[in-house]
Amino acid sequence: MSHTAHIPSHRKPRRSASKIALRAGVAGGVLSTIAVAGAAGPANAEPVTETIEMPTIGSLDTELSTAVAAAADASQQEALDLDLAVQENAANVQAVKAAKKAKAEAERKADAARAEKAREEAKERASRTAERTSLSASSGSSYGTQQATGSAAAIVAFARAQVGDSYVMGSTGPNSWDCSGLVQAAYREAGVDLPRISSDQSSMGTSVSLDNLQPGDILYWGSRSGSYHVAIYVGGGNFVGAQNPSTGVVERSLDYDRPSGAVRIL
Repeated sequence: MSHTAHIPSHRKPRRSASKIALRAGVAGGVLSTIAVAGAAGPANAEPVTETIEMPTIGSLDTELSTAVAAAADASQQEALDLDLAVQENAANVQAVKAAKKAKAEAERKADAARAEKAREEAKERASRTAERTSLSASSGSSYGTQQATGSAAAIVAFARAQVGDSYVMGSTGPNSWDCSGLVQAAYREAGVDLPRISSDQSSMGTSVSLDNLQPGDILYWGSRSGSYHVAIYVGGGNFVGAQNPSTGVVERSLDYDRPSGAVRIL
């Protein structure tokens, strides 16, 4: 037996061929890269130390998802804005249509009101005409002779022509009157000048009974020398007078407002 048989071997274990090849390949690649870099750059160039990080697949997915979500939100907001604009436009159109309809309805009602007023006025005029015709055709009554003639006819015709005019204190025509202004103007048609004030008018002429009136007589309210209102008797138990601001010039029955007395000028 050899004297070295029991001494352990000091040789390193063999490496496998695959590991040796792998390490050689890596080393060769590194050396090749260094060689290329050295050949490309100047001899005294400093080694490149900057590290470039390449994006990972996970970060690309996240950025893509974020971009897609942002685009979807933008599209949704644009759709909402467009829908709101459509709704606002439709509301504006409806508002314009409603306003036009309301205006047309208001104009229709105004036209109907004017037409109704015109019909009422026409009926009132026709009624007054019929009443005057009836009074003119009527014969004697308890108020005496009813048919106006001569100067009295002119006074009565003028007074009746003013029916419907307004009452204005101190006015003497032609479209508004007070009581004495109307009486004075009516008598002027017959060529008779009367004082302006009612108390002076009732103090003229001859006092007559209310049961013996004739067309053209002056009716007064109050005392004869201190009357506060006058009117003209037109026959048939009626008088014409500028009564007050509410009624204007009207033709009324003596029973409507019984006078205090009467005077005859003609």
